[in-house]
Amino acid sequence: MNRRQLVQGSAVLPALLLASRSGFAAAPDGVFGPSTVRDLARMLAGKPYEAPDEKLPSELRDLDYDQYRSIRFLPERALWRDKNLPFEAQFFHRGFFYKNKVTIFEVADGKATEIKYRKADFSFGEKVPAFEDIDLGFAGFRIHSPINRPDYYDEVCVFLGASYFRAVAKGQTYGLSARGLSIDTGEAKGEEFPLFKAFWLERPALGATSLVIHALLDSKSCAASYRFTVRPGDTTVFDVEMSVYPRVEMQRAGLAPMTSMFFYGPNDRNDIDDFRPSVHDSDGLAIFNGKGESLWRPLSNPRDLQISTFQDLNPRGFGLMQRERNFFAYQDIESGFEKRPSLWMEPIGDWGEGGVVLFEIPTKEEVHDNIAAFWRPKTPLQAKGEHNYTYRLHWGPDSPKPHSLARFTRSGIGARGEDARLFVLDLVGDNLKGIDPAAVKGVVTAEKSEVKNIVTQPNPYTGGWRLSFQCQVKGEPIELRAFLTQGDKPLSEIWVYRWAP
Repeated sequence: MNRRQLVQGSAVLPALLLASRSGFAAAPDGVFGPSTVRDLARMLAGKPYEAPDEKLPSELRDLDYDQYRSIRFLPERALWRDKNLPFEAQFFHRGFFYKNKVTIFEVADGKATEIKYRKADFSFGEKVPAFEDIDLGFAGFRIHSPINRPDYYDEVCVFLGASYFRAVAKGQTYGLSARGLSIDTGEAKGEEFPLFKAFWLERPALGATSLVIHALLDSKSCAASYRFTVRPGDTTVFDVEMSVYPRVEMQRAGLAPMTSMFFYGPNDRNDIDDFRPSVHDSDGLAIFNGKGESLWRPLSNPRDLQISTFQDLNPRGFGLMQRERNFFAYQDIESGFEKRPSLWMEPIGDWGEGGVVLFEIPTKEEVHDNIAAFWRPKTPLQAKGEHNYTYRLHWGPDSPKPHSLARFTRSGIGARGEDARLFVLDLVGDNLKGIDPAAVKGVVTAEKSEVKNIVTQPNPYTGGWRLSFQCQVKGEPIELRAFLTQGDKPLSEIWVYRWAP
């Protein structure tokens, strides 16, 4: 399964929800309060795990990609369309890979009402077989709002498949994805994929600038509740409140996980025969660590799986970024990689000890997401406990800038003889303008290798600076670190990279 093919308890609970293997059924006048979904997740975690409802008519279960893509929700049937509100919700049909039943509620005036599936709300392509009109529930939903112009409701975010969700900012197209939670990513025993099994959409007020979405997640290892406050704009912001209730001790939990695609770029295009200079949804991992350091790790498409962990205490943020915004760096009119969003995660409060984990997975096709990043706490999440986290997701052209240091924008790597590589790094930043070139120094270190010919110079074509150096290579991975200084004063963030043969 690849993403590009698929998308291109409390006292009030019995009155609100009736849990069953077929999903959730809303009772009449179901009371909904701030703790409803947390209480439901806590109750769910206290019971044995039940597999999700995947029962579907065979006509839908056996759909191919083109058949499924031809099923469209009718925009005129969108939730809140008739109320002239600033947000609308449209729903995804079940079928193809999206077999899990997702139950969706509308919350208004403190009450939750289930949104019923109606076959008449969808149009079906000619090749979709006829099937019985029964209550199927949904596969997910998407939110629309006037983000680019006031008279048109653009698609702002989508929740579809397992615990995946995506969003865009003004002028952007979909790229990387976020997830509710990752469990045992990269483990030999296999990864566990939690599912959002129910959502509650709070009806927005007239003129509202934000939308609140509640979600219930379930998995073999845990249940969890989420409260998303979505604010579309030049940067679309999600405020996320998460409570995790483990059924078992979770030693390999990944918080605020995100997934992306890096096929090739100027630092890594070995064996690539393609007219486009670069192909990627994200070109680097940025980290603002608890020490106040800003790190930039260019992504790669390695020959073998690479796992990197950046240990930290109380991180200030990290994200998978798309810094290259020039069309001519991609030359792809259809894909528009220069319009893909960056995703920055900002913890609210102290998250303690742990590390930002980066997975870089080999791929020979751009249709596969081969990059994953998340925060892994040092201390396992204990069974039968409650673990609360609050964070903010920024979907947009860049991350919030915590300082005035120059940033690395391009990392180029090429051969320099049989046993050497030339690294050419470009930087931009207002603090580099008008500075005396003689005062700028490049600091480069490498493990298990010798660094030669360190050169720093202004780049008149970018208005920034260029740092280049050579490094001896002997067929084994090399950890590199580089930055610019003026005397003892740092001028740039820190570039960190793992070169591998």
